[in-house]
Amino acid sequence: MIGKIKKFNFKSLLILNTFALIVTSYFFDNFILIGVFTLFFFISLLITKNGLERIIKLNLLQNIRSEGPTNHYKKSDTPTMGGIFMMIPFLIFLLIITASLGSQKLFLLLLTIFGFFIIGFLDDYLSIKKKDNTGLKTKEKFALQSIISIIFILLAYEKNLINPLITISGSWEIDTSFFIFPISFLVLVGMSNSVNLTDGLDGLAAGCSGLVFYGLGTEILMKEQKELFVFSVLCYSMSGICLGFLKYNSYPAKIFMGDTGSLSIGAIMGSIALLTNSVFTLSIFSGIFIIESISVIIQVGIFKITKKFFHKGKRIFLMAPLHHHLELKGVKEEKIVENFWKINTLLIILGIVLKIKI
Repeated sequence: MIGKIKKFNFKSLLILNTFALIVTSYFFDNFILIGVFTLFFFISLLITKNGLERIIKLNLLQNIRSEGPTNHYKKSDTPTMGGIFMMIPFLIFLLIITASLGSQKLFLLLLTIFGFFIIGFLDDYLSIKKKDNTGLKTKEKFALQSIISIIFILLAYEKNLINPLITISGSWEIDTSFFIFPISFLVLVGMSNSVNLTDGLDGLAAGCSGLVFYGLGTEILMKEQKELFVFSVLCYSMSGICLGFLKYNSYPAKIFMGDTGSLSIGAIMGSIALLTNSVFTLSIFSGIFIIESISVIIQVGIFKITKKFFHKGKRIFLMAPLHHHLELKGVKEEKIVENFWKINTLLIILGIVLKIKI
């Protein structure tokens, strides 16, 4: 059915996501879920619309990297740092819930997300200030991400907030033992950077994120653990925020989320998955993000290896991440985004079906 949809645009994605939420709310007999999604969709929509004017006045405009596809030069001077309008409502909501419940998990989540938000904000700000696509250096960004992730992992492990038994299904678990440390680091830093790498086409990261948050929220509900319900609510709020922002971020984008949004979004996915033992399912839901990251790893790895042995680096893709390769192959930006959204939708369905069947 999804494959037969000729034009899978913002409206199509919104209708699909809303319908799925209605069904989920009915199935779990809890219409708070659709209410939370709707509330934050309109909050995001209104804040982004009004904030767009302020960003233009402040001259916070995107710098396009010179080594990117040439057709992206027309996107230069597009307002950026839109992630501020996504993250501030979420952080305020999370702060209120944390203060109300006094949960250690929520407090740790709040500190972690705020840390990644600051990293993204600094990266965007320095990029604009230097009038260059690069803000923080790659090593600097990775070091800051690593410090926050290690603090999160150590505190979570000490307080027994993350489980070394990774749940595959209700009756199937994998005991990772000591390996929970590198796995947690990979999930948190990996997801943050994966969303960041995917955020290269109009609406790609925002649309896929909206779908992943719906899937993650639903998977958490399926655990039927009352103490985890709040994380499901947080996921649905982020799904609404992403789709509200997508209204102005879909092709042709009027605003970009920047690292302020993409690094934070990935960190939210990773940290919630770790705190709710949903790592396995997240790895399915976030397949698009993972493939995008793998394409970069392969590209860089092959180039460095061939350069060392043959004194001339070779490339597998015309350009990485994968979406740029497809662009240079002649596929239109809108079509790439639509197809990635469709694939992500199928991955959400697959992840939920596997959770039921396994």
